[in-house]
Amino acid sequence: MSSVIVIGGGLAGLATAAALGKAGFQVDLFEARGFLGGRATSYPLSGSEEAPEIIDNCQHVLLRCCVNLMDFYRRLGVADRIKFYKEFYFIEPGGRTSVLRAGSLPAPLHFAGSFWKLHSLSLPDKYAIARGLLAIRSERERRTDLDRITMLDWLREKRQPEAAIRRFWKQVLVSAVNEDLDRMAARHGFQVFWQGFLARPNFYEMGVPSVPLGDLYASESWKRVGNVRLHLRAPVDRVIVEDGAVRGVVADGERHAADYYVSALPFERVLAVISELDLDLTGFEHSPITGIHLWFDRSLTQLPHATLLDRTIQWMFNKSGGRYLQVVISASRSLLEMNRADVIALAVRELAEFIPRVSEAKLEKAHVVKEVRATFSAQPGLEQKRPPSATKFPNFFVAGDWTRSGWPATMEGAVRSGYLAAEAVMKAAGGAEKFLLPDIS
Repeated sequence: MSSVIVIGGGLAGLATAAALGKAGFQVDLFEARGFLGGRATSYPLSGSEEAPEIIDNCQHVLLRCCVNLMDFYRRLGVADRIKFYKEFYFIEPGGRTSVLRAGSLPAPLHFAGSFWKLHSLSLPDKYAIARGLLAIRSERERRTDLDRITMLDWLREKRQPEAAIRRFWKQVLVSAVNEDLDRMAARHGFQVFWQGFLARPNFYEMGVPSVPLGDLYASESWKRVGNVRLHLRAPVDRVIVEDGAVRGVVADGERHAADYYVSALPFERVLAVISELDLDLTGFEHSPITGIHLWFDRSLTQLPHATLLDRTIQWMFNKSGGRYLQVVISASRSLLEMNRADVIALAVRELAEFIPRVSEAKLEKAHVVKEVRATFSAQPGLEQKRPPSATKFPNFFVAGDWTRSGWPATMEGAVRSGYLAAEAVMKAAGGAEKFLLPDIS
């Protein structure tokens, strides 16, 4: 049995381990922290409570087009813990709500009925958006400049009205890609709308975990996979390179060796453990996400989630009967220097504009999570710099949502990178098994 060491227990490392463990490799996964999931995890909220609340570091969602992420969940036996929703709720300041859902028409016309009824968009805005969506369908395979221009450049080229950009394109894409339209390569915007909204009638459906994220990677799930040993609180300090190949890693002062190695570390950390890799990471930057957890003294809404228009806050998720709401702000650079109290005050003040009952409620507690290094910034010109799985060393491979996964920095992109790294290990070991599921579009 060939052996593999995986460095990093985020989704990319977990996907690598799950694929190779099931394929018969002996996998040892080393994670620096005491829990799995990386940026997609949960932890107990510190405080004086005997049974502290378990919260996700930030709300993570997926769409049905995330076929590899769902495959990973199936490998762990937790796919049934993802609840899918068929409606998107758009709320304007003042509380007026519009619903986007698929109808009976075939793709790409499946949204026609509910789209034309959206109160939040004017008729000219809707016609312009429809033209833009048709342009994505016709241009996605023939244009060669989509990694050189921003999504905003493309929207202006298509003469999209400002209200349409603000209330539709921006509202969907900033959350999906975690970057502002004027910093986001157009190729990523195209991919989100093609995969999620145009290719299949049900691909837009949004999946939300019904359990804390950390429960998805619990130790009992790994018994289904087999051949995977998890080493928590075991940071890898150094990768040992000798005679043109990797010969081991040093974790907690001890040397560990395997036949093959996969680094699933973030881009800002990988060269610190193996400087010999010679990766060109110039141009790689982070884009932050802020999650604001709010507990009130009463139920405020029965909506499971909603996208909130024209304000700083972008999404609301109902976590427990309308009393515990989580607000999410993607590409949240404006909040990084803001103190905790001001962030909470901003969220509550703006939330009251969408849900008037907030003004009458008492805020019992709040928690702010600023993920400063949430994702890489999907800027124009970066795609060709994203490295493939294989490296200059024949037995060392890289994974992570920042590598060349074919997707933006999403949970699906992370799992895809893990599966691609697993395939590269399999090829190096003389096998031919494939793990990556193709996009169904």
